[in-house]
Parts: sequence; structure tokens; C-alpha cells
Amino acid sequence: MDVLVLIGRILFVLVFLPSGVQHLVQSKAMGGYAASKGIPAPVAATVLSGLVLIAGGLSVLLGIWADLGALLLAVFLFPTAVLMHNFWKESDPQARQTETIMFLKDVGLGGAALMLLAFFSYVGHELGLTLTGPLFHIG
Repeated sequence: MDVLVLIGRILFVLVFLPSGVQHLVQSKAMGGYAASKGIPAPVAATVLSGLVLIAGGLSVLLGIWADLGALLLAVFLFPTAVLMHNFWKESDPQARQTETIMFLKDVGLGGAALMLLAFFSYVGHELGLTLTGPLFHIG
């Protein structure tokens, strides 16, 4: 089971780590998009969200308080879905469809992050191939 969970952790963070790096490397361009969505201090928010993505992704990947990392990712994903992918505000059908897909992707990944939070917290130190046990203890 440990190897399957490790493979799942690696595959799960593949979307977050490169995205976090892009948030930092292209913070001005991505901040412009955030500004168009009405996000206050958009460049700072872009940098902060990039740091959250990298910290959460590395935490899950390396198994360093992986439950906290999963929580960080969920805390990023749910507000991002609502604030950045508000499909209900789009009048263009193609834009609405794209934002709907992105919204549902973020909500689905957020749900998976919550499941990982519960899993890592519940299994605790029994899960192998991690550097630390959980920070939280659920169950």
C-alpha cells in the first residue's frame, strides 16, 4: 500500500508544483489575470498563492506533514474555484464552458485534497514512505 500511496502522491502534485513555479516566475502576467477577476493586490496574491502551491505540493510529495500540505492545497483550491473561475458571470458560451471546467477541476481536486487530509491524519505514522507523521490527528 505504501508504494501505491507514494505513486498517488507524486501524480497528485504534478499539477501543483509546476503551477506554483509559474505563479512565481510569471507573477506580473498572472497578476494581470487575477486583477481582471477583481482580486485585490493581484501580484502579491499571485506570489502568495504560488508559495502555497509549492509548500503544499512539496509537503504531500515528500510526506512532511502531508496532512498540512493537503490542507494548504484545499485552502488554495476552493477560493480559487469561486474567485477565479466564476463561470456564472460569463456570457460568452465558450468562456462559460472553459470556466465551468476549471471550476469543477478545482472543486474536484479540493475534494481530493480533503480526502488526503483525512487519510494522512487518520493513518498517522503507520503510513510508510513519508519523512514525518501527520500534524493533525483525525479519528
